[in-house]
Amino acid sequence: MAEPTTGRLSELLAEYADVGEQLADPGVHADAGRARTLGRRYAQLAPLAATAADLDATRDNLAAAQELATEDASFAAEADELITRIDELEAKLRELLLPKDPNDIKDVLLEVKAGEGGDESALFAGDLLRMYLRYAERRGWSTETLDMEGTDLGGIKSATVAVRAKRAEDPVWARLKYEGGVHRVQRVPATESQGRIHTSAAGVLVMPEAEDVEIEIDPNDLRIDVFRSSGPGGQSVNTTDSAVRITHIPTGVVVSMQNEKSQLQNREAGMRVLRARLLAAAQETADAAAGEMRRSQVRTVDRSERVRTYNFPENRISDHRVGFKAYNLDQVLDGALDDVIDALTRADNEALLAGTE
Repeated sequence: MAEPTTGRLSELLAEYADVGEQLADPGVHADAGRARTLGRRYAQLAPLAATAADLDATRDNLAAAQELATEDASFAAEADELITRIDELEAKLRELLLPKDPNDIKDVLLEVKAGEGGDESALFAGDLLRMYLRYAERRGWSTETLDMEGTDLGGIKSATVAVRAKRAEDPVWARLKYEGGVHRVQRVPATESQGRIHTSAAGVLVMPEAEDVEIEIDPNDLRIDVFRSSGPGGQSVNTTDSAVRITHIPTGVVVSMQNEKSQLQNREAGMRVLRARLLAAAQETADAAAGEMRRSQVRTVDRSERVRTYNFPENRISDHRVGFKAYNLDQVLDGALDDVIDALTRADNEALLAGTE
């Protein structure tokens, strides 16, 4: 293994040990936020530490088997098996040593918005939201609806959902970060009387949830307006001015929340979304200044780009970034997203590996 790789491995193993020591300190757990961040980082580094330990043990076993093979030929076959195992572990270790997205350990705010296409687009946006909620349920994540604006036909104009991991070893951003972009649907709409296939689209925005310490917001930079919430078709769902619109004056970012009956709850939810949007904007600016950090076709930052097509007549899902295609659309919409996300993750890792060679 090349020297730079060995040096990076040593640094990460030292960090793993240090984080473990910090987690063993009861005082650390007095700060829930810090303990959660450390726990996620420990879980992220654990596979690397386990693989490195397995590799060291296998190398020791190989040395012993090769020594014994000089006296007993039966150990030669074992040595060959151990050599194969070492090759596998070294390949796995190289992949684990690839530069990690620092947001991989974070929870997520996910927004789904209807696009052009009227009622059909709103119905499709509702299908997408249910798909993500069911996927979260399959993985054991918790979800919280921060804002929802529905339509009379049961679709959604827009929705914002917080998705949080219950286990540090199964982080949310690492899986959902590829979902951002324009999702296109091809099907016969429920409102179509002639049986013709229509194409419409909905947009998905995925943002890592920002901690309070990551994004400091000056209250003087905010303009907060309150208004009356409304439901589908303009029906009033609240007789008080509980809905909140928060404008971040320096950037012009606007967040509106009306899901809760309490103005305070809507304001708190709006601040969560505002912090996430400001963090995402700051990271995009930093990435642009540093050059094209995300070079693979998977890691596009163009949210207007069509990323996936859902073809109902053929029961087909196609991800256009990596050429993934499967004919189990019904299962995917029921939350079986792992296969397509795995394909995107593999393509991302392959691009990173190619860049390190």
